[in-house]
Amino acid sequence: MSYTYVPWRLPLAGRDPDEEHRASTPLELLFDLSFVVAVSAAAAALHHDLAIHHFSGLIAYAMMFFAIWWAWLNYSWFASAYDTGDVVFRLVTFVILTGVLVLAAGIPRVFRDHPDFTVVVLGYVIMRAALVPMWLRVAREHPVVRPTALRYAAGITLVQICWVARLALPDGTWGLLSFVVLGVAELAIPFWAENSGGESTPWHVEHIVERFGLFTIIVLGEVILATTQAISASLDGHGLSLNLAMVIAGGLLLVLSLWWIYFKRSLVESIRGRNAFLFGYAHYFLLGSVAAIGAALATCVDVVERHPHGLGHLAAALCVAVPVSVYLLALGVIHAYGDRSPRIMVGPVVIAVLTFGAAVVGTAVTDQIGLSVLLIGVVATGAVVDHQLRISAS
Repeated sequence: MSYTYVPWRLPLAGRDPDEEHRASTPLELLFDLSFVVAVSAAAAALHHDLAIHHFSGLIAYAMMFFAIWWAWLNYSWFASAYDTGDVVFRLVTFVILTGVLVLAAGIPRVFRDHPDFTVVVLGYVIMRAALVPMWLRVAREHPVVRPTALRYAAGITLVQICWVARLALPDGTWGLLSFVVLGVAELAIPFWAENSGGESTPWHVEHIVERFGLFTIIVLGEVILATTQAISASLDGHGLSLNLAMVIAGGLLLVLSLWWIYFKRSLVESIRGRNAFLFGYAHYFLLGSVAAIGAALATCVDVVERHPHGLGHLAAALCVAVPVSVYLLALGVIHAYGDRSPRIMVGPVVIAVLTFGAAVVGTAVTDQIGLSVLLIGVVATGAVVDHQLRISAS
């Protein structure tokens, strides 16, 4: 019997950015799955809010998904450059993993009438602060990127202090404004660190693209799970109806088509040289919209059951159409940036318009929400078929 030896500590001297066959590790996959717990919590809270309070929870959802996505992105980018696989690195990963579970536990508190961010901020600060000593190690052990690493450490530390201080602010306008300001500050840290002199960190382009692709798959899987749970509950209560069958068919077509559209081409081409800021930042909208689709489909199941406090048919259909459109437009921006061609955006814009049209037509023709969901799924499937036909003809 053979065992893999895991060294206690290796220098954070940077991995080869041109390393061949670089793939995600089992630890990274476990890390992704732990983050999906938080994604699921945010989507479930959004679903509950849509069913009871209509749209008041959209801002809370955007806030929570920002925290989840940003912590995941920063760890993934750091690991792409400095994953040594040693005991210390694994322990730091476990700390961040613990932080996301704490954050997930606090998400329902943010969706209350009087939001409580204490637990969420605690989890978020754990995730972000855990990287500070690692960046200080990089500054010491990888001299060529020392200025960059120190800027990362200083920026993260300062902003985390501000997040904790934000807890003292009252709810409402000041709370929202401070969140936006600190969110922008978080987004500015990598840009400032990587572009203010000195070498950039040696992250691996193909590895980063694979990491985002895997996370997208996992979030799509969460959509299937959330929708399946809602459908199962409906079947237990009312059985299978034509309306519910159309929701099931449309939701399945939609999820499978969105997967196909994401992987229809390599996103490596969408990163210019070592500049991947737009690629990473656009995924906030892309991944956030995917998780929101799960909440929207579950809401449509609620409409099928005719819950008295639920949304109307058109509003529920638009809950599906809006995140689908955001997903398509965000992916279109990524492709257009990589190809340096704004014409790439024509296709996503047309499909987004057709998606809204499907939502409106479905509710105009019948009072069954299932037809709208089915038509949206057919539009997404049509986009896949059109792509395949054009590729085959070229």
